[in-house]
Parts: sequence; C-alpha cells; structure tokens
Amino acid sequence: MNNPKPLILVSTDDDITSKGIRVLVEAMQQLGDVVVVAPDRPQSGQGHAITIGNPLRVTPSKLFGPDVRAFQTTGTPADCVKLGKHLLLKGRKPDLVVSGINHGSNTAISVLYSGTMSAALEAAIEGLPAVGFSLNDYHPDADFSLVVPSVQQIAEAVLREGLPKGVALNVNFPAAAQGPIRGIRACRQADARYLEHFEQRKDPHGYASLVPCQTDLTAYRALEAVQGWDIVDTSPLPAEARNHQPEPSAAHPADLG
Repeated sequence: MNNPKPLILVSTDDDITSKGIRVLVEAMQQLGDVVVVAPDRPQSGQGHAITIGNPLRVTPSKLFGPDVRAFQTTGTPADCVKLGKHLLLKGRKPDLVVSGINHGSNTAISVLYSGTMSAALEAAIEGLPAVGFSLNDYHPDADFSLVVPSVQQIAEAVLREGLPKGVALNVNFPAAAQGPIRGIRACRQADARYLEHFEQRKDPHGYASLVPCQTDLTAYRALEAVQGWDIVDTSPLPAEARNHQPEPSAAHPADLG
C-alpha cells in the first residue's frame, strides 16, 4: 500500500490573493497535498493576534484551482492555523505548515510583529513543524522564481527530519536584484530593532465647526462695478417704488439644498 502524500497547510499574512502565497502553493504541490487557509485582507504587522470579539468568517475559495482546497477568512494568520487544524482539516493532522512567501523580510525584532511568522509559531504551539518564508522585496510583483528551489529544499528537509517541539523556522531570502542565492546558512536571530519616528498631526475631525451664515446673497464686491454700467440707472428709487417691493416668496421645501 502506497504511503499517502504529506498534508501541507499553507497560510500567509499578505492575503489570499498575493503573489507570494500563489508561488508557495505551487511549490508545495510538488511535495504533497495542499490546503490553504489565508486571510481575506492584508494582515502584516498583526503579530500573534487572534480574533475574540468579532465573528470569524470562513469562505471557500477557488483561487488555486480544483486540486487545492482553499479557504479565506476574516481572521489573522494565527487564526488561520487554528481554523485549519481544528476545523477545516476535519481531524487530519498537517505534516507541515508553511507561511508566506512574505513580501519583505522578517528579521531580528520584526519576528515579534510579523503575521507571517505568527502563523508558523502558532503551528509550533500546536505541535506542528512549520516554516515562515520571506523575500526581501516589498514590490507587489516581486520575482520569487529564484527562491522556489530553496523553498522546496527546506520544506523537504523538515518533512524528512522534523523539528524539535515548539520550534519553527524563519527563512529570509535576498531579493532577485541582490543576485542568485549562494546557499543556506543556519543563523541566530539578529539583535536589532526599528528606528521609529512618529509624525504628530492635529486631527481636523476633532473639533466642532462654527460657520457664520447669511441669507443675503448679494455679491457686494461686484455691486459697485455693476452700478457703473451704462445700462444701470443709479438714481434713487421713488418712495412709492421702495414701499411696494415684492415680498420674498416662501421657499418650497424642494428648493432647499
């Protein structure tokens, strides 16, 4: 009896339509049966947040063709892994969880903020071997072609060798513009953090507005010029005419702006 193909759960934080997850799904299809559970909107920088106070919605997706079961959710990357393991895979345990391929690196302290790595670390919490993949290219149409062989090589190694309990791999690739990948090295996490700058602004929507209005629509700045036209009689109105000016008619409600 043939052994079943490995079951690989794929997620991301760049939403289910991103180029990175499409490339990752195609790469994993060469290694096993793929199920996708991914956010329906970008979730970068969400860290390990989970959805508690709002409904968590799940919708089937056909983005990856008939051979890939896929679901999009309103939740975070960590939610996606929980939903996959406990609900959508119907009791079948994934052999591997992969997240990405992220647009942009996830190095040093950014691992704590990363939605990509939160999916991988959630899998590790659940006792599943996992890898988060990132490419140091933030362009929406980034070139992932050079990293696909390495992605498959790393995924195959994890499927074959396993990982210690509670451990996930954080893999960062250089962008294509930085040249071909020369190899893979095991490293410690860098000791670095963001240099942050906050731009302080006044909120224009934080005030009550007070606007003096009037119903006299006379353009007084133009009145003197018009009075100088030779067709305009500037002599004072007779008293009788002044006393019999028509009263303004009441505005119909439909005429009010």
